[in-house]
Amino acid sequence: MSEAVILVERMDAVALVTLNRPKALNALSKDLRAAICETFDDLAKDETIRAVVLTGAGEKAFTAGVDLKEAGQTGFALGADGSNIDMAKSLGDYPWPIIGAINGYAITGGFELALMCDVLLASTNAKFSDTHAHVGIVPGWGLSQKLSRLIGTSRAKELSFTGNFLDAETAEKWGLVNHVYQPDELVPAALKLAEDMTKTQPVLLKKYKALIDDGMKMPFGDALKEEVRRSAEHAASVSAESVEEARKAVTERGRSLN
Repeated sequence: MSEAVILVERMDAVALVTLNRPKALNALSKDLRAAICETFDDLAKDETIRAVVLTGAGEKAFTAGVDLKEAGQTGFALGADGSNIDMAKSLGDYPWPIIGAINGYAITGGFELALMCDVLLASTNAKFSDTHAHVGIVPGWGLSQKLSRLIGTSRAKELSFTGNFLDAETAEKWGLVNHVYQPDELVPAALKLAEDMTKTQPVLLKKYKALIDDGMKMPFGDALKEEVRRSAEHAASVSAESVEEARKAVTERGRSLN
């Protein structure tokens, strides 16, 4: 029996999802892409899970991108290459935080998969590269638009026009990743961050993610108006008693951190 191309481990309210093709540098074969979609679609229905950590097996690669050997043999359509294979949609529709624990190479399609996450952490082994212009493929999973919004247009063009590697430390300086860890510390740190996120109020966590993501798609002025609209809508459903209970919980949490 062949080994599963993706592994899912549930730990209380957090799921650890591992791309599991280490011998192929976790290359995104059609089977793996389909498994990623199925996994996130299933997790979206799991009411016990409120955050996901996504990483790759081994220390060499998060994912080296699309399996070009397979693509050369079978053909490959960016985006939805099959009625149910659309990673950008499955991860984009996932309502809870996704933390990318980038353990090694994140190349081209792998870079795009990383950018589908809400927060990125990296190991010292992590390296990012956009080789679309080298292999003759136009990005179709969001890289050309997301990267410039994260690190600035000039830096994004430098990476995309050259295909050069971006190391973890520089990625942190540029704001692509939040923190850099030693390889053995990466996944534990990502799981701890995910756990911290799940300790917030579930309704607010989901609403806050949606507000930020939806606002990023709007002009700034419209996004501010949308924030006011959703804030008022939520306030109408909140009682004075629930606010007081929340205040007490936040105060107690602050005391425990001192």
